[in-house]
Amino acid sequence: MQLLTALILGAFAGYAGAWYFGLLEGNFALLLLLATIVTGAYWLAERFYFMPQRQKAAGLLEAEATRRRAELGNMGITQVDGDVAQARARVLAQPWWLDWTAGLFPVIIAVFVLRSFLFEPFKIPSGSMIPTLLVGDLILVNKFQYGLRLPVIHTKITAGEPPRRGDVMVFRYPPKPNLDYIKRVVGVPGDEVAYLNKRLTINGQVVATSPVAEFFDEDVMRYFKQYEEVLGEHKHRLLNDDARPAFIPGADNFAFRQNCHYSVEGVVCMVPQGQYFMMGDNRDNSLDSRYWGFVPEANIVGKAVLVWMNFGNLKRIGFFD
Repeated sequence: MQLLTALILGAFAGYAGAWYFGLLEGNFALLLLLATIVTGAYWLAERFYFMPQRQKAAGLLEAEATRRRAELGNMGITQVDGDVAQARARVLAQPWWLDWTAGLFPVIIAVFVLRSFLFEPFKIPSGSMIPTLLVGDLILVNKFQYGLRLPVIHTKITAGEPPRRGDVMVFRYPPKPNLDYIKRVVGVPGDEVAYLNKRLTINGQVVATSPVAEFFDEDVMRYFKQYEEVLGEHKHRLLNDDARPAFIPGADNFAFRQNCHYSVEGVVCMVPQGQYFMMGDNRDNSLDSRYWGFVPEANIVGKAVLVWMNFGNLKRIGFFD
């Protein structure tokens, strides 16, 4: 068992190392599922086989020590060498290969359940959601609001609520589903979404915006026009860059592209059933549904609800719209 355990732990370490150095594309959900299964198997083996075997051996050791003391007592010898308690503790102690498997199972299963069905942490890698979310924000994503899904295979097992306009949602990037993206839900199934001359219109109604103080982006050392927008039940802020044109360059050939009409003014899309139209709050610096298309309902991960940490700016901690 020691050799087998060493090989299993080595395989996990090798996978993690190759992922870290970019030699392969890792899948943390799959890795966590496998770790849960493996450590769970060891935990069951420890509970129902290895630990009873050690307890049996410790009982035999204690019985043998008692018998020996009795024999020596009959011979008039009362001082006996050896500490039975220490010997019993050594026999009962878990070997290293169980410490690193069965011993980790309670922690791993707790992380697995929390991450798969309740809340999952993410780190914001880009500026597409500025000013709502900044690069380096560590956020929590609610995994159950839109319906629970099985890890790895993503099969939906509870109905949940449908995403609403204005929600900040994490989803699996349609062109490359092993990547997670975060954008704002702008169009739900059946909506006609128009983004023309940098004005958003949904079902023929212009989405209300009002100018606020300019936003200073420290990464590029520039000021950008900032607006407050009311989208559904959410009031949030967005950025526009006057230096960027209104038209959408280089849109992909995505599924249901025939539902979109592109012009020099921007794009108009009819959102198909079971699909969502997503946009970043940094409107002129976001690769979103305008470029790569709609997000299928099956790709939904969860609703982003909270910045739980930003090591460069602790004032960022809190809920957001």
